[in-house]
Amino acid sequence: MPLQPPQPPHQPPKLHHHHNNHHPTSQNLPDFLVTTISLLLFITAPKHHLSPFPPPHRRFIPTAITMSQNPRNPKNPRNPNNPNFNSSSFPTPQSLSNWLKPRLPSDSFSTWGISPGTKNIHNLWLELVDGETSLIDSIPPLRNLEVVCVRVRNANNLILIENHQELSDGSIRKRGRPLSEKMKSGEDVESSAKRAVFEELGSVLNEVNDENVKILFDSYERKVEERSSVSYPGLPACYVLHYVDAFVEGLPEAEFVTEEGDEYDDDRGVASEAVKVKRHFWKWVSDDSV
Repeated sequence: MPLQPPQPPHQPPKLHHHHNNHHPTSQNLPDFLVTTISLLLFITAPKHHLSPFPPPHRRFIPTAITMSQNPRNPKNPRNPNNPNFNSSSFPTPQSLSNWLKPRLPSDSFSTWGISPGTKNIHNLWLELVDGETSLIDSIPPLRNLEVVCVRVRNANNLILIENHQELSDGSIRKRGRPLSEKMKSGEDVESSAKRAVFEELGSVLNEVNDENVKILFDSYERKVEERSSVSYPGLPACYVLHYVDAFVEGLPEAEFVTEEGDEYDDDRGVASEAVKVKRHFWKWVSDDSV
């Protein structure tokens, strides 16, 4: 009998481990087709953050940051579902006053427009009409607004701050902050920043146009603060602050004063009853002074 060649030792069958690979396309399609599909997906994918600023602002209360149980009135938390009141809710300043009076401390509400540096019910009503402010129904109510803060810089990298204001009632209102302006409903940050420059600094500029203002987009910051309002004692406010740096050509190098134009767009005669800013007093300071 012929000898049989020796048989190789028995090997156990190899187990194929599947590593939950979810890319069957790259295994079954040619490389050039996979590359083409990848490029197509990259080109057609939605692009984000193309704008240096957020989209046009919306009237909202950032509840995760600012909404909490009201320590002064635990039974009335500031609920984001509470009605949001605007100008259509109050056809006249008197209707706004009637709504606010039982919701605010009487000793605070009575000082509006009387204590130096404060504004009156006509100012608040005009803010609602201009789309600069909304009110959240709580006790006390919450004034909700967005503000653009423009850190105007000069060649020495100093920041322009408004030291104080002279009001129409003759009182002086301390400021000590960069150029600030309430944003109007639907207005974006860049438009608000340029409007702030033109309205409050325009009286000392030789030319008032977009070419004189350079916004530094990379400087944008956003902060949210809830604090008492100096303008309206007893009425707390939630401020959504949009900070941006800018260079403005034609500004004086020393301290200077600007005149305020028409502060309110009003054809009802209400603005004549409001407390208005007559003059702004400006000076240049270093970063650590702001």
